[in-house]
Amino acid sequence: MCDTLALRGAGANWLAKNSDREPGEVQRVERHAAVSGDPAERLQCTYLEIDQVPDRQAVILSRPDWMWGAEMGVNAAGVAIGNEAVFSRRVLKRGEALLGMDLVRLGLERGTSAHEAAAVIIHLLETHGQGGPAGWQDKRFRYDNSFLIADPVEILVLETCGHEWRLDRVKTRAALSNAYSLEGPVTMASAGAPADGFAATRETWLKPTFGRARERRACSLAALEDLERPSLEGLAAILRRHHRGDGFTRGSNRDLCLHHGGLLRPSHTTNSMLVRLAPGQAPGLVMTGTKTPCISLYRPIGFDGPSSLLAEDLWQRGAVQHDGLARDPAARVHLRNRIAAAEARILPLVEAGRSDLAEVLVEAWDDHDLGEISGKADMAAPSSAPR
Repeated sequence: MCDTLALRGAGANWLAKNSDREPGEVQRVERHAAVSGDPAERLQCTYLEIDQVPDRQAVILSRPDWMWGAEMGVNAAGVAIGNEAVFSRRVLKRGEALLGMDLVRLGLERGTSAHEAAAVIIHLLETHGQGGPAGWQDKRFRYDNSFLIADPVEILVLETCGHEWRLDRVKTRAALSNAYSLEGPVTMASAGAPADGFAATRETWLKPTFGRARERRACSLAALEDLERPSLEGLAAILRRHHRGDGFTRGSNRDLCLHHGGLLRPSHTTNSMLVRLAPGQAPGLVMTGTKTPCISLYRPIGFDGPSSLLAEDLWQRGAVQHDGLARDPAARVHLRNRIAAAEARILPLVEAGRSDLAEVLVEAWDDHDLGEISGKADMAAPSSAPR
């Protein structure tokens, strides 16, 4: 289960995603340089081999480390994509094709605009199909995909069902969870796609209902509407929301920041991304690089220069921190307050195009705070923790 949202405003387009996967599944943040004139003819994706293209965009990806594809990412042309599992009656029940995560990465590598990335995904979907085991350990977990695709001037929703698809342009804001949301006429659709949307006749009932997909989408849309002004800080607050409790206690499938809860809540937010896309500017990108955004710092990354997100052991260190904080409510309050204070300085720098200065602050944070999970009550700050 995941949540992806986007909106227009403040001279830019904005996209944010929580990637929810199995709780122990490592997710890597990776940076890949642009490629020009590659002579390779074929490309091995997670399961399927397809034709390669000679020229590809530089990309920053969040990739579950067992697959080729990515949960979310951004390219140097200013295109950002996040995908969502949707559960259709047309899902590929046997065999292997392109995973939705493969399509995210291929759209980013091959697209220079939101429309071009969508066209890449549609072409590959129609040519090769989608599907295959999509879980790290649970190889029975299969699904189709919806995509939220943004660039500095456009935001698109692309929903798929087997080889079929429907595409619509977003005017103000959008949110995707794990259910179909496009109803009625859309900007474009494949031949044979139902005019009233996939939800009415093509969607299964159990997983969207059990996963509270429509409740989460409604929460995201309401929170986007309540934002006085788009900002990375405002988007971070949305992705850290819990329906009740603080995630560690009284967790729910209605939570945007999802905590694993056994068979009733099998997924966990294992990485989180926020990006500002403005004309003529490099993407302003931050990710947690660790599980559970309500206790994780959003860290900047650009297409060159250092970034703590590229540390190979970051995700594992975050997992250790999560386990310690699960046993210590006072330490959770303390850490959340320190994160809020640090991000109040870090995130505006990223929005202003100064990720280099923001990374200096992150380095100072790491030197002082990473792994600090002491629960001494006298260390807790007096202000309330972010939800």
